[in-house]
Amino acid sequence: MRAVLSIGSNMDDRYALLQGVIDEFRDDLVAVSSIYATPPWGVEDQDEFLNAVLVVDVDGIPIELLRRCQKLENDAERVRTRKWGPRTLDVDIVQIRNGAQELLSEDPVLTLPHPWAWQRAFVLIPWLEIEPDAVLHGTTVAALVENLDPTDIEGVTKVREF
Repeated sequence: MRAVLSIGSNMDDRYALLQGVIDEFRDDLVAVSSIYATPPWGVEDQDEFLNAVLVVDVDGIPIELLRRCQKLENDAERVRTRKWGPRTLDVDIVQIRNGAQELLSEDPVLTLPHPWAWQRAFVLIPWLEIEPDAVLHGTTVAALVENLDPTDIEGVTKVREF
């Protein structure tokens, strides 16, 4: 299965934490975006984030991928004290495809595609960088970006490549 992962950090050594995700998925990587500095989303009284998007090909079932992502967050000592609050590491599954088929799930443990990805510039812009023809739930990622608030787009700044 092919998965799109959004990774982010706004605490501790942000670059090292993101690099740890890349290292974990090194053998599965199809593509990795540049690193982007982005303002916080949802809760604004916190430091800016570093974000990136990975496309990976992995074996197994979606819940196994979720557990792998959660292990990375746990290893980074992520603490969930406030929704959308500061975090050492966030590893979200944005989308999973099995061939051309996008997997859909309304399970609260793993909702697919990610319920807010379509409105988050910090996900869509890095994703568009590495998959210009990407489609999320029937709409091209390029079209989703075009529909974002221009202020949100301006806040996503490429910092460096991995």
